[in-house]
Amino acid sequence: MARKWTRYPKRTFYAFVAPWAIGFLLLTAAPMVYGFVVSLTNFDGSSPRFKWVGLANYIELFSDSDVWAALLRTLGFAALVVPLTVGGSLGLAVLINRRLRAVGLWRTVFFLPSVVPVVAMAIMWKLVFNKDSGILNAILGTVGVDRIAWLIDPMVFYSLIILMLWGLGGGMIIMLAALQGVPAELEEAAIVDGAGRWTVFRHVTIPMISPILFFQLVTGVITALQVFVQPLLLTNSSGISAAGGVPDSTTLYMVQVYQEFFLSNRFGYGSAMLWIFFIIILGLTLVLLRSSRSWVYYEVDTEAESEGVKR
Repeated sequence: MARKWTRYPKRTFYAFVAPWAIGFLLLTAAPMVYGFVVSLTNFDGSSPRFKWVGLANYIELFSDSDVWAALLRTLGFAALVVPLTVGGSLGLAVLINRRLRAVGLWRTVFFLPSVVPVVAMAIMWKLVFNKDSGILNAILGTVGVDRIAWLIDPMVFYSLIILMLWGLGGGMIIMLAALQGVPAELEEAAIVDGAGRWTVFRHVTIPMISPILFFQLVTGVITALQVFVQPLLLTNSSGISAAGGVPDSTTLYMVQVYQEFFLSNRFGYGSAMLWIFFIIILGLTLVLLRSSRSWVYYEVDTEAESEGVKR
């Protein structure tokens, strides 16, 4: 006789949560604790002989001009890239949200670059930006513009921004889904009341998709602050030595951390830099969350609220 199935809510819950919990403890929590312990030592990554230095790495970090320069450079980079990324994604979404011929093809064309691996994308743009044989200088040469050294300071900074904007398609799909979720009757009612297209977009569409804009803003800031691979791949060298050849304008914070780890063999100091960066990113995220109260609007199910009041 088959046993009757008995439900054990608590056991079932813990059984389903266990894989994630174990993975979090082993792959996230434990490495973070280990990294913090290492930041309190002078560990060089290989020698078993290292000593406890306490907060010495953190004290040195606050007086390190290279670290502060890299941090300010990274914040400036994010301040440029994030608005361009969010605005560009929204602009593309608005463009292809219309009834166009072969609109599916255009959506695919805009989305495809976002699925290209980062390494392949960076190498491709490195070829495009090549001073002597790059297609960009070839195009500019047809209109009489001299060859530009795109991979050398200061132009490499703008090359990095162009490279980052190449993947707007991912954000475009999210924005497109948000736009298609806006009730058409709200926009039509505003137009009937005499509002223009721009007024409708500003006062109806934007507030309705503000949660998605906020999501894109937060994730965009976190992503831009952690940019690391692209600056390395835009250099003329490869491997670990590429970190030493990164131009000053694209030596972002994570590149500086990489240099401390693998060029200077200062694992303790690099770990301290990562923990400070974690606190900075967490602080910026909390500031954005705080500011969202004044400009992010969430839909409220009035029917569910009224039923709750009746009960």
